[in-house]
Amino acid sequence: MGRLIDGKILVCLFAALFLMSASKVQAFDHQHQMLTQVLNEVVKLSPNKKQTRVNYAQLFKQPEPLNQYLAQLSSVKQSEYQLWTNDEQLSFLINAYNGFTLQLIIQNYAKFQSGKVESIKDLGSFFSSPWKQSFFTLLGKKRHLDNIEHDMIRVWFERPRIHAALVCAAVSCPPLRNQAFVADKLEQQLDDQMTQFLSDDQRNTIKLSDNRVYLSPIFKWYGEDFEKGQQGFINLKDLIKVYQTDMADDPQQLTWLQKQDFDIRYLDYDWRLNDISTF
Repeated sequence: MGRLIDGKILVCLFAALFLMSASKVQAFDHQHQMLTQVLNEVVKLSPNKKQTRVNYAQLFKQPEPLNQYLAQLSSVKQSEYQLWTNDEQLSFLINAYNGFTLQLIIQNYAKFQSGKVESIKDLGSFFSSPWKQSFFTLLGKKRHLDNIEHDMIRVWFERPRIHAALVCAAVSCPPLRNQAFVADKLEQQLDDQMTQFLSDDQRNTIKLSDNRVYLSPIFKWYGEDFEKGQQGFINLKDLIKVYQTDMADDPQQLTWLQKQDFDIRYLDYDWRLNDISTF
């Protein structure tokens, strides 16, 4: 009888050890290392360090690492996601948006190579935009990119700076980072993104002669997100005030910005693919 009990104890111990090791293997990597490895390979920084482009040809030839990472995202259940911290959840969704956008481009890259399409917008149809094409699974449901941006991120989180982090594969988009967003660095990364985006005078610029600040139309499309008091922003001039030293090229511009006596206008948007060929 004693040997039988000992045997049962051993079986229970082995089972417990197996479950513990299995849970460790299946634990989600909140450092998103696989995505960072992919981005490090294909995202290229401009000489002025203000913009980035993507080597889609290379990504097209070697899509497996990106696909494996996105498969990991798709395997996360809603119940698991709900247990994460706020920053872990938001990092997950930003990376999902950027990662699945890259996948959408790669899935259609032959069209870009042949010249049939020049922009992510061209991947849509009369009845559906590319951002409403349900081509991936996330948190247990078939989703499209607009689900992530408009139904999840903008609804669940009060972080207007995410508009400098979500990249829809166009030349005028904010720069795609060469590293994944991670919870323990998220605030700094979002701040870096907005700093880099607003300091790029091809995307956001000052014209003293016109008494105007010209911003990316992103701030027109999502201006309401900067008017809700979230993170201290009640209008776009508040945003400019926070980042004025990054936007100003000289003391005269900085003094002018500090007066807050200017109009805001919006630049045109370049929808061409943010491929390295457009550098």
